[in-house]
Amino acid sequence: MQDWTAGYVADIGYTYGYYTELNPLRVKLAFLNAGLRFPETGTACELGFGQGLSVNIHATAAVTQWHGTDFNPSQAGFARELATASGGGARLYDDAFADFATKPDLPDFDFIGVHGIWSWISDANRAVIVDFVRRKLKVGGVLYISYNTLPGWAAFAPMRHLMTEHATMMGCQGQGIVPRIEGALDFCDKLLAVEPLFAKANPQIGERFKKLAEQNRHYLAHEYFNRDWEPMHFRTMAEWLSPAKLDYACSAHYLDHVDALNLTAAQQAFLQGIPDRLFRESVRDFMVNQQFRRDYWVKGARRLNALEQAETLRQQRVVLLTHRADVSLKVAGALGEASLNETIYAPILDALADHKPKTIGQIEQAVAGKDLNFAQLMQAVMVLAGSGQIAAAQDEATIGKARKQTDKLNAHLMQKSRGSTDVSYLASPVTGGGTGVNRFKQLFLLAKASGRKTPEDWAGTVWQLLSAHNQRLIKDGATLESPEDNLAELTAQAREFAAKELPILHALGIA
Repeated sequence: MQDWTAGYVADIGYTYGYYTELNPLRVKLAFLNAGLRFPETGTACELGFGQGLSVNIHATAAVTQWHGTDFNPSQAGFARELATASGGGARLYDDAFADFATKPDLPDFDFIGVHGIWSWISDANRAVIVDFVRRKLKVGGVLYISYNTLPGWAAFAPMRHLMTEHATMMGCQGQGIVPRIEGALDFCDKLLAVEPLFAKANPQIGERFKKLAEQNRHYLAHEYFNRDWEPMHFRTMAEWLSPAKLDYACSAHYLDHVDALNLTAAQQAFLQGIPDRLFRESVRDFMVNQQFRRDYWVKGARRLNALEQAETLRQQRVVLLTHRADVSLKVAGALGEASLNETIYAPILDALADHKPKTIGQIEQAVAGKDLNFAQLMQAVMVLAGSGQIAAAQDEATIGKARKQTDKLNAHLMQKSRGSTDVSYLASPVTGGGTGVNRFKQLFLLAKASGRKTPEDWAGTVWQLLSAHNQRLIKDGATLESPEDNLAELTAQAREFAAKELPILHALGIA
Protein backbone atom coordinates (compact mmCIF):
# COMPACT_ATOMS: atom_id res chain seq x y z
CA MET A 1 0.00 0.00 0.00
CA GLN A 2 1.32 3.48 -0.90
CA ASP A 3 2.12 5.65 2.13
CA TRP A 4 0.34 8.95 1.46
CA THR A 5 1.84 10.47 4.63
CA ALA A 6 5.41 10.55 3.21
CA GLY A 7 6.70 9.95 6.75
CA TYR A 8 4.75 12.82 8.30
CA VAL A 9 2.71 12.15 11.45
CA ALA A 10 -0.91 11.79 10.32
CA ASP A 11 -2.60 9.58 12.92
CA ILE A 12 -3.04 12.51 15.31
CA GLY A 13 -4.33 15.98 14.46
CA TYR A 14 -2.26 19.12 14.74
CA THR A 15 -3.09 21.68 17.42
CA TYR A 16 -5.64 24.43 16.73
CA GLY A 17 -3.07 27.20 16.80
CA TYR A 18 -3.16 30.65 15.28
CA TYR A 19 0.05 32.12 13.86
CA THR A 20 0.04 35.89 13.54
CA GLU A 21 3.11 35.97 11.28
CA LEU A 22 0.90 34.54 8.52
CA ASN A 23 -1.16 37.75 8.56
CA PRO A 24 -0.05 39.73 5.47
CA LEU A 25 -0.86 42.99 7.26
CA ARG A 26 2.16 42.39 9.50
CA VAL A 27 4.46 42.61 6.50
CA LYS A 28 3.97 46.38 6.18
CA LEU A 29 5.36 47.45 9.53
CA ALA A 30 8.28 45.00 9.35
CA PHE A 31 9.20 46.10 5.82
CA LEU A 32 8.82 49.80 6.61
CA ASN A 33 11.01 49.46 9.68
CA ALA A 34 13.63 47.79 7.47
CA GLY A 35 13.29 50.52 4.85
CA LEU A 36 11.70 48.27 2.20
CA ARG A 37 8.73 48.66 -0.11
CA PHE A 38 5.88 46.28 0.69
CA PRO A 39 3.24 44.76 -1.61
CA GLU A 40 -0.48 45.19 -1.24
CA THR A 41 -1.93 41.72 -0.78
CA GLY A 42 -4.87 40.71 -2.96
CA THR A 43 -4.05 37.02 -3.26
CA ALA A 44 -2.37 34.77 -0.70
CA CYS A 45 -1.57 31.11 -0.15
CA GLU A 46 -0.71 28.95 2.86
CA LEU A 47 1.10 25.66 2.32
CA GLY A 48 0.48 23.16 5.13
CA PHE A 49 -2.29 25.02 6.95
CA GLY A 50 -2.84 22.42 9.70
CA GLN A 51 -6.34 22.77 11.12
CA GLY A 52 -6.82 25.87 8.97
CA LEU A 53 -7.55 28.35 11.75
CA SER A 54 -4.99 30.92 10.58
CA VAL A 55 -5.92 30.72 6.90
CA ASN A 56 -9.63 31.11 7.66
CA ILE A 57 -9.15 33.99 10.08
CA HIS A 58 -7.02 35.81 7.51
CA ALA A 59 -9.48 35.05 4.71
CA THR A 60 -12.42 36.46 6.68
CA ALA A 61 -10.73 39.37 8.47
CA ALA A 62 -9.44 41.10 5.34
CA VAL A 63 -10.29 41.34 1.65
CA THR A 64 -7.56 38.96 0.49
CA GLN A 65 -8.40 35.86 -1.57
CA TRP A 66 -6.73 32.88 0.12
CA HIS A 67 -5.83 29.46 -1.24
CA GLY A 68 -4.07 26.63 0.55
CA THR A 69 -3.51 22.94 1.07
CA ASP A 70 -2.85 20.48 3.86
CA PHE A 71 -2.41 16.85 2.93
CA ASN A 72 -4.27 15.58 6.02
CA PRO A 73 -7.92 15.15 4.94
CA SER A 74 -9.26 15.41 8.50
CA GLN A 75 -7.58 18.78 8.99
CA ALA A 76 -8.61 19.97 5.54
CA GLY A 77 -12.19 18.97 6.36
CA PHE A 78 -12.22 21.11 9.50
CA ALA A 79 -10.66 24.02 7.60
CA ARG A 80 -13.32 23.77 4.89
CA GLU A 81 -16.04 23.73 7.54
CA LEU A 82 -14.77 27.07 8.83
CA ALA A 83 -14.57 28.48 5.30
CA THR A 84 -18.18 27.50 4.63
CA ALA A 85 -19.40 28.91 7.94
CA SER A 86 -17.72 32.28 7.45
CA GLY A 87 -18.30 32.77 3.75
CA GLY A 88 -14.72 34.03 3.60
CA GLY A 89 -14.13 32.26 0.32
CA ALA A 90 -10.88 30.48 1.20
CA ARG A 91 -10.21 27.73 -1.34
CA LEU A 92 -8.72 24.89 0.64
CA TYR A 93 -7.56 21.45 -0.46
CA ASP A 94 -6.14 18.22 0.94
CA ASP A 95 -3.59 17.81 -1.86
CA ALA A 96 0.04 16.88 -1.45
CA PHE A 97 2.29 19.79 -2.33
CA ALA A 98 3.22 18.31 -5.71
CA ASP A 99 -0.44 17.94 -6.70
CA PHE A 100 -1.47 21.36 -5.40
CA ALA A 101 1.43 23.07 -7.16
CA THR A 102 0.22 21.89 -10.59
CA LYS A 103 -3.39 23.03 -10.25
CA PRO A 104 -4.13 25.01 -13.42
CA ASP A 105 -6.61 27.45 -11.85
CA LEU A 106 -4.39 28.94 -9.14
CA PRO A 107 -3.69 32.68 -9.43
CA ASP A 108 -0.29 34.26 -8.92
CA PHE A 109 0.20 35.30 -5.30
CA ASP A 110 1.27 38.45 -3.48
CA PHE A 111 1.98 36.46 -0.31
CA ILE A 112 2.85 32.81 0.34
CA GLY A 113 3.11 31.46 3.90
CA VAL A 114 4.97 28.31 4.96
CA HIS A 115 4.88 28.01 8.74
CA GLY A 116 7.03 25.34 10.40
CA ILE A 117 6.59 22.50 7.93
CA TRP A 118 9.86 23.18 6.09
CA SER A 119 11.79 21.44 8.88
CA TRP A 120 9.60 18.31 8.79
CA ILE A 121 9.41 17.42 5.10
CA SER A 122 11.70 15.70 2.60
CA ASP A 123 14.09 17.41 0.23
CA ALA A 124 11.77 16.38 -2.60
CA ASN A 125 8.90 18.30 -1.04
CA ARG A 126 11.18 21.27 -0.33
CA ALA A 127 12.07 21.34 -4.01
CA VAL A 128 8.36 21.35 -4.90
CA ILE A 129 7.75 24.34 -2.60
CA VAL A 130 10.68 26.31 -4.03
CA ASP A 131 9.52 25.65 -7.60
CA PHE A 132 5.97 26.67 -6.65
CA VAL A 133 7.25 29.93 -5.17
CA ARG A 134 9.41 30.52 -8.26
CA ARG A 135 6.41 30.14 -10.57
CA LYS A 136 3.54 31.55 -8.52
CA LEU A 137 4.91 34.37 -6.36
CA LYS A 138 4.51 37.74 -8.07
CA VAL A 139 7.39 40.11 -8.60
CA GLY A 140 7.51 42.13 -5.39
CA GLY A 141 5.65 39.37 -3.57
CA VAL A 142 6.59 38.09 -0.11
CA LEU A 143 7.34 34.60 1.16
CA TYR A 144 6.96 34.04 4.90
CA ILE A 145 8.81 30.93 6.03
CA SER A 146 9.69 29.62 9.49
CA TYR A 147 11.94 26.72 10.36
CA ASN A 148 14.07 25.10 13.03
CA THR A 149 17.51 26.62 12.92
CA LEU A 150 21.12 25.78 13.60
CA PRO A 151 23.12 26.37 15.70
CA GLY A 152 20.32 26.51 18.29
CA TRP A 153 19.24 22.92 17.68
CA ALA A 154 22.74 21.46 17.49
CA ALA A 155 22.96 20.30 21.10
CA PHE A 156 19.43 18.86 21.36
CA ALA A 157 19.25 17.15 17.94
CA PRO A 158 20.80 13.89 19.26
CA MET A 159 18.11 13.71 21.97
CA ARG A 160 15.39 14.18 19.37
CA HIS A 161 16.95 11.40 17.30
CA LEU A 162 17.00 9.11 20.33
CA MET A 163 13.33 9.82 21.10
CA THR A 164 12.18 9.05 17.57
CA GLU A 165 14.36 5.95 17.39
CA HIS A 166 12.80 4.67 20.62
CA ALA A 167 9.30 5.39 19.31
CA THR A 168 10.08 3.49 16.10
CA MET A 169 12.11 0.56 17.44
CA MET A 170 10.71 0.05 20.95
CA GLY A 171 7.15 1.30 20.63
CA CYS A 172 4.25 -0.76 19.35
CA GLN A 173 3.01 0.69 16.04
CA GLY A 174 -0.54 -0.48 16.74
CA GLN A 175 -0.75 1.67 19.86
CA GLY A 176 -0.71 4.94 17.96
CA ILE A 177 1.71 7.82 18.31
CA VAL A 178 0.79 9.15 21.79
CA PRO A 179 1.71 5.98 23.76
CA ARG A 180 4.94 5.77 21.78
CA ILE A 181 5.71 9.39 22.67
CA GLU A 182 5.05 8.65 26.35
CA GLY A 183 7.35 5.64 26.17
CA ALA A 184 10.11 7.65 24.52
CA LEU A 185 9.83 10.45 27.07
CA ASP A 186 9.92 7.99 29.96
CA PHE A 187 12.98 6.28 28.50
CA CYS A 188 14.88 9.54 27.99
CA ASP A 189 13.96 10.72 31.48
CA LYS A 190 15.50 7.54 32.92
CA LEU A 191 18.51 7.94 30.65
CA LEU A 192 19.20 11.46 31.91
CA ALA A 193 18.80 10.25 35.50
CA VAL A 194 21.90 8.04 35.13
CA GLU A 195 23.94 11.09 34.03
CA PRO A 196 25.34 10.14 30.61
CA LEU A 197 28.44 12.07 29.58
CA PHE A 198 26.49 13.62 26.70
CA ALA A 199 24.23 15.37 29.23
CA LYS A 200 27.23 16.47 31.30
CA ALA A 201 28.89 17.91 28.20
CA ASN A 202 25.63 19.70 27.33
CA PRO A 203 24.20 20.79 30.69
CA GLN A 204 21.26 22.65 29.13
CA ILE A 205 19.82 19.36 27.81
CA GLY A 206 18.15 18.36 31.08
CA GLU A 207 16.18 21.57 31.51
CA ARG A 208 15.22 21.65 27.84
CA PHE A 209 13.97 18.07 28.00
CA LYS A 210 11.97 18.87 31.13
CA LYS A 211 10.18 21.72 29.33
CA LEU A 212 9.60 19.52 26.28
CA ALA A 213 7.97 16.80 28.38
CA GLU A 214 5.39 19.32 29.62
CA GLN A 215 4.18 20.12 26.08
CA ASN A 216 0.90 19.05 24.46
CA ARG A 217 1.38 15.56 22.96
CA HIS A 218 -0.27 16.58 19.69
CA TYR A 219 2.33 19.33 19.36
CA LEU A 220 5.19 16.97 20.20
CA ALA A 221 4.02 14.42 17.63
CA HIS A 222 4.27 16.93 14.80
CA GLU A 223 7.29 18.84 16.09
CA TYR A 224 9.60 15.93 16.95
CA PHE A 225 8.36 12.58 15.64
CA ASN A 226 8.14 12.95 11.86
CA ARG A 227 10.44 10.80 9.75
CA ASP A 228 12.02 13.89 8.20
CA TRP A 229 13.40 16.46 10.62
CA GLU A 230 16.18 18.81 9.63
CA PRO A 231 17.11 22.06 11.36
CA MET A 232 18.91 24.28 8.89
CA HIS A 233 21.51 27.03 8.84
CA PHE A 234 20.29 30.37 7.50
CA ARG A 235 22.77 30.22 4.62
CA THR A 236 21.45 26.80 3.64
CA MET A 237 17.95 28.26 3.50
CA ALA A 238 19.22 31.09 1.30
CA GLU A 239 20.72 28.53 -1.09
CA TRP A 240 17.43 26.63 -1.22
CA LEU A 241 15.48 29.79 -2.09
CA SER A 242 17.96 31.17 -4.59
CA PRO A 243 16.30 29.48 -7.65
CA ALA A 244 13.06 31.32 -6.77
CA LYS A 245 14.92 34.68 -7.09
CA LEU A 246 14.19 35.65 -3.49
CA ASP A 247 16.05 38.26 -1.44
CA TYR A 248 16.11 38.11 2.34
CA ALA A 249 13.98 41.01 3.57
CA CYS A 250 13.83 40.91 7.37
CA SER A 251 12.65 38.93 10.35
CA ALA A 252 8.90 38.46 10.78
CA HIS A 253 9.50 38.44 14.55
CA TYR A 254 9.39 42.14 15.40
CA LEU A 255 11.58 41.86 18.50
CA ASP A 256 14.43 40.65 16.28
CA HIS A 257 14.48 44.18 14.82
CA VAL A 258 15.50 45.65 18.19
CA ASP A 259 19.20 44.89 18.64
CA ALA A 260 19.32 46.21 22.20
CA LEU A 261 17.07 43.32 23.34
CA ASN A 262 19.17 40.64 21.71
CA LEU A 263 22.80 41.72 21.35
CA THR A 264 25.40 43.29 23.60
CA ALA A 265 27.12 46.47 22.44
CA ALA A 266 30.22 44.46 21.59
CA GLN A 267 28.17 41.96 19.57
CA GLN A 268 26.42 44.76 17.67
CA ALA A 269 29.78 46.33 16.81
CA PHE A 270 31.14 42.97 15.69
CA LEU A 271 28.18 42.37 13.37
CA GLN A 272 28.41 45.88 11.91
CA GLY A 273 31.89 44.99 10.72
CA ILE A 274 30.53 42.21 8.46
CA PRO A 275 29.72 43.65 5.02
CA ASP A 276 27.85 40.62 3.57
CA ARG A 277 24.25 40.69 4.80
CA LEU A 278 23.58 36.96 4.52
CA PHE A 279 26.79 36.05 6.34
CA ARG A 280 25.90 38.65 8.98
CA GLU A 281 22.59 36.85 9.59
CA SER A 282 24.45 33.54 9.99
CA VAL A 283 26.81 35.08 12.54
CA ARG A 284 23.89 36.69 14.36
CA ASP A 285 22.31 33.25 14.77
CA PHE A 286 25.47 32.20 16.64
CA MET A 287 25.25 35.30 18.81
CA VAL A 288 21.70 34.49 19.96
CA ASN A 289 21.91 30.68 19.62
CA GLN A 290 18.94 30.82 17.24
CA GLN A 291 16.58 27.83 17.40
CA PHE A 292 13.68 28.99 15.25
CA ARG A 293 13.65 31.58 12.49
CA ARG A 294 10.58 33.44 11.20
CA ASP A 295 11.58 35.31 8.06
CA TYR A 296 10.22 37.36 5.20
CA TRP A 297 11.77 36.92 1.76
CA VAL A 298 10.81 39.07 -1.22
CA LYS A 299 11.00 38.59 -4.96
CA GLY A 300 12.90 41.75 -5.79
CA ALA A 301 13.74 43.85 -2.74
CA ARG A 302 13.35 47.59 -3.31
CA ARG A 303 14.44 50.18 -0.81
CA LEU A 304 12.58 53.30 0.25
CA ASN A 305 14.44 56.55 0.57
CA ALA A 306 14.45 58.15 4.01
CA LEU A 307 11.60 60.54 3.20
CA GLU A 308 9.39 57.80 1.75
CA GLN A 309 10.07 55.57 4.75
CA ALA A 310 9.22 58.26 7.31
CA GLU A 311 6.08 59.44 5.51
CA THR A 312 4.73 55.91 5.02
CA LEU A 313 5.51 54.93 8.61
CA ARG A 314 3.55 57.91 9.89
CA GLN A 315 0.51 56.69 7.90
CA GLN A 316 0.59 53.19 9.45
CA ARG A 317 -2.29 52.57 11.87
CA VAL A 318 -1.92 50.61 15.10
CA VAL A 319 -4.28 49.64 17.92
CA LEU A 320 -3.73 48.69 21.57
CA LEU A 321 -4.74 45.07 22.31
CA THR A 322 -4.29 45.10 26.09
CA HIS A 323 -6.00 47.04 28.86
CA ARG A 324 -3.81 50.02 29.62
CA ALA A 325 -3.35 49.01 33.26
CA ASP A 326 -2.26 45.51 32.25
CA VAL A 327 0.41 46.44 29.70
CA SER A 328 3.70 44.88 30.72
CA LEU A 329 6.77 47.08 30.68
CA LYS A 330 9.00 44.03 30.59
CA VAL A 331 9.94 42.18 27.44
CA ALA A 332 12.10 39.14 26.75
CA GLY A 333 14.86 39.06 24.15
CA ALA A 334 17.88 36.86 23.59
CA LEU A 335 19.69 38.68 26.41
CA GLY A 336 16.89 37.91 28.86
CA GLU A 337 14.16 40.08 30.33
CA ALA A 338 14.45 43.82 29.81
CA SER A 339 12.58 46.63 31.56
CA LEU A 340 11.11 49.28 29.28
CA ASN A 341 11.61 52.97 29.98
CA GLU A 342 8.31 54.23 31.35
CA THR A 343 9.03 57.83 30.39
CA ILE A 344 9.07 56.70 26.75
CA TYR A 345 6.34 54.06 26.78
CA ALA A 346 3.74 55.64 29.10
CA PRO A 347 2.86 58.59 26.81
CA ILE A 348 2.57 56.27 23.82
CA LEU A 349 0.31 53.87 25.70
CA ASP A 350 -1.79 56.74 27.03
CA ALA A 351 -2.34 57.91 23.46
CA LEU A 352 -3.64 54.44 22.54
CA ALA A 353 -5.57 53.76 25.75
CA ASP A 354 -9.00 54.24 24.16
CA HIS A 355 -8.25 51.26 21.83
CA LYS A 356 -9.12 53.26 18.73
CA PRO A 357 -6.76 52.75 15.77
CA LYS A 358 -4.35 55.65 15.33
CA THR A 359 -1.63 56.36 12.85
CA ILE A 360 1.93 56.53 14.07
CA GLY A 361 1.83 60.16 12.95
CA GLN A 362 -1.13 60.82 15.25
CA ILE A 363 0.72 59.17 18.13
CA GLU A 364 3.74 61.34 17.35
CA GLN A 365 1.55 64.43 17.64
CA ALA A 366 -0.05 63.18 20.87
CA VAL A 367 3.33 62.71 22.57
CA ALA A 368 4.76 66.01 21.34
CA GLY A 369 6.43 67.79 24.22
CA LYS A 370 7.27 64.51 25.99
CA ASP A 371 10.90 64.64 24.81
CA LEU A 372 10.47 61.68 22.43
CA ASN A 373 12.04 61.60 18.99
CA PHE A 374 10.68 59.61 16.04
CA ALA A 375 13.33 56.88 16.31
CA GLN A 376 12.36 56.24 19.95
CA LEU A 377 8.69 56.15 18.99
CA MET A 378 9.35 53.61 16.24
CA GLN A 379 11.41 51.36 18.48
CA ALA A 380 8.63 51.45 21.07
CA VAL A 381 6.05 50.55 18.41
CA MET A 382 8.16 47.57 17.29
CA VAL A 383 8.65 46.38 20.87
CA LEU A 384 4.96 46.70 21.76
CA ALA A 385 3.94 44.98 18.53
CA GLY A 386 6.57 42.28 18.99
CA SER A 387 5.30 41.55 22.50
CA GLY A 388 1.71 41.30 21.23
CA GLN A 389 0.41 44.39 23.01
CA ILE A 390 -0.35 46.44 19.91
CA ALA A 391 -1.05 45.42 16.31
CA ALA A 392 -1.30 47.00 12.90
CA ALA A 393 -4.83 48.09 12.01
CA GLN A 394 -6.62 48.12 8.66
CA ASP A 395 -8.34 51.11 7.10
CA GLU A 396 -12.00 51.74 7.92
CA ALA A 397 -13.27 50.65 4.48
CA THR A 398 -11.58 47.26 4.77
CA ILE A 399 -12.82 46.85 8.35
CA GLY A 400 -16.38 47.46 7.16
CA LYS A 401 -16.10 44.92 4.34
CA ALA A 402 -14.60 42.23 6.59
CA ARG A 403 -16.94 42.63 9.60
CA LYS A 404 -19.81 40.57 8.17
CA GLN A 405 -17.49 37.62 7.53
CA THR A 406 -15.71 37.78 10.88
CA ASP A 407 -19.07 37.90 12.68
CA LYS A 408 -20.06 34.64 10.97
CA LEU A 409 -16.78 32.91 11.68
CA ASN A 410 -16.71 34.05 15.30
CA ALA A 411 -20.30 32.92 15.85
CA HIS A 412 -19.37 29.48 14.51
CA LEU A 413 -16.24 29.24 16.69
CA MET A 414 -18.10 30.39 19.79
CA GLN A 415 -20.76 27.74 19.26
CA LYS A 416 -17.97 25.17 19.19
CA SER A 417 -16.69 26.49 22.52
CA ARG A 418 -19.86 25.15 24.16
CA GLY A 419 -18.38 21.66 23.96
CA SER A 420 -14.67 22.11 23.33
CA THR A 421 -11.58 24.02 24.41
CA ASP A 422 -9.83 23.42 21.08
CA VAL A 423 -10.05 26.92 19.58
CA SER A 424 -9.03 29.91 21.69
CA TYR A 425 -8.95 32.64 19.04
CA LEU A 426 -11.49 34.85 17.31
CA ALA A 427 -11.14 36.99 14.17
CA SER A 428 -10.78 40.78 14.24
CA PRO A 429 -11.65 42.86 11.17
CA VAL A 430 -9.61 45.69 12.69
CA THR A 431 -6.28 43.83 12.81
CA GLY A 432 -7.03 41.49 9.91
CA GLY A 433 -6.00 38.63 12.19
CA GLY A 434 -6.75 36.60 15.28
CA THR A 435 -7.07 37.59 18.93
CA GLY A 436 -6.76 35.22 21.86
CA VAL A 437 -10.15 34.60 23.51
CA ASN A 438 -10.36 31.53 25.72
CA ARG A 439 -13.35 29.23 26.09
CA PHE A 440 -14.98 30.91 29.08
CA LYS A 441 -14.70 34.35 27.49
CA GLN A 442 -16.26 32.99 24.31
CA LEU A 443 -19.09 31.56 26.40
CA PHE A 444 -19.59 34.93 28.10
CA LEU A 445 -19.87 36.50 24.64
CA LEU A 446 -22.43 33.88 23.63
CA ALA A 447 -24.47 34.56 26.75
CA LYS A 448 -24.36 38.29 26.07
CA ALA A 449 -25.41 37.74 22.44
CA SER A 450 -28.36 35.66 23.63
CA GLY A 451 -29.74 38.61 25.62
CA ARG A 452 -28.17 38.08 29.04
CA LYS A 453 -27.47 41.57 30.38
CA THR A 454 -25.08 41.38 33.31
CA PRO A 455 -21.88 39.52 34.18
CA GLU A 456 -23.85 37.67 36.84
CA ASP A 457 -26.30 36.51 34.16
CA TRP A 458 -23.45 35.42 31.88
CA ALA A 459 -21.86 33.41 34.68
CA GLY A 460 -25.16 31.71 35.48
CA THR A 461 -25.71 30.76 31.84
CA VAL A 462 -22.20 29.35 31.52
CA TRP A 463 -22.55 27.40 34.75
CA GLN A 464 -25.78 25.82 33.51
CA LEU A 465 -23.90 24.59 30.44
CA LEU A 466 -20.91 23.28 32.38
CA SER A 467 -22.94 21.57 35.10
CA ALA A 468 -25.16 19.87 32.53
CA HIS A 469 -22.01 18.17 31.19
CA ASN A 470 -20.58 17.49 34.65
CA GLN A 471 -17.71 19.94 34.09
CA ARG A 472 -16.00 21.88 36.84
CA LEU A 473 -13.57 24.77 37.00
CA ILE A 474 -10.00 24.46 38.19
CA LYS A 475 -8.57 27.22 40.37
CA ASP A 476 -5.01 27.29 41.73
CA GLY A 477 -4.56 23.71 40.58
CA ALA A 478 -7.58 22.37 42.46
CA THR A 479 -10.97 21.38 41.06
CA LEU A 480 -13.88 23.40 42.44
CA GLU A 481 -16.49 20.83 43.45
CA SER A 482 -19.47 22.76 44.81
CA PRO A 483 -21.91 24.64 42.53
CA GLU A 484 -21.51 27.71 44.75
CA ASP A 485 -17.72 27.78 44.31
CA ASN A 486 -17.96 27.28 40.56
CA LEU A 487 -20.57 29.99 40.16
CA ALA A 488 -18.59 32.38 42.34
CA GLU A 489 -15.45 31.85 40.25
CA LEU A 490 -17.33 32.27 36.98
CA THR A 491 -18.94 35.45 38.28
CA ALA A 492 -15.57 36.89 39.25
CA GLN A 493 -14.18 36.06 35.81
CA ALA A 494 -17.23 37.52 34.06
CA ARG A 495 -16.98 40.78 36.01
CA GLU A 496 -13.31 41.17 35.17
CA PHE A 497 -14.06 40.30 31.54
CA ALA A 498 -16.77 42.96 31.39
CA ALA A 499 -14.54 45.61 32.94
CA LYS A 500 -11.31 45.02 31.05
CA GLU A 501 -11.63 42.82 27.98
CA LEU A 502 -15.10 43.40 26.59
CA PRO A 503 -14.36 47.05 25.66
CA ILE A 504 -11.24 45.90 23.83
CA LEU A 505 -13.09 43.16 21.94
CA HIS A 506 -15.72 45.73 21.01
CA ALA A 507 -13.01 48.05 19.67
CA LEU A 508 -11.53 45.15 17.69
CA GLY A 509 -14.87 44.44 16.04
CA ILE A 510 -15.31 41.10 17.81
CA ALA A 511 -17.96 41.84 20.44
